[in-house]
Amino acid sequence: MSSQDETRSYELVWTDTFTRTARKYLRKHPNLRGIFKDILSQLEIDPSAPRLRMHRLKGKHRNKHSVRLTYSDRIILFLKLTEKEIILLDVGTHDEVYRDA
Repeated sequence: MSSQDETRSYELVWTDTFTRTARKYLRKHPNLRGIFKDILSQLEIDPSAPRLRMHRLKGKHRNKHSVRLTYSDRIILFLKLTEKEIILLDVGTHDEVYRDA
């Protein structure tokens, strides 16, 4: 086991939807690739890190959380804290990720 694996507390689970959305999002915003990768790395280590600004969502997105990628862009996720998993659901602008499902 590498020292990097030892620092990770959570496993990121990429849903098919997140994989497609992330690929499309990063093609549209190639300048955010580094930030995107950094945010995902931080989620693996400590999802409660203040810089992520993680918060619980309400309404139709109840039981989900959001972290800030940029001022206007978000990553939506579902946390399974008992299993130490973070299921990645969506990425995009505020309006895109909070649209009607």
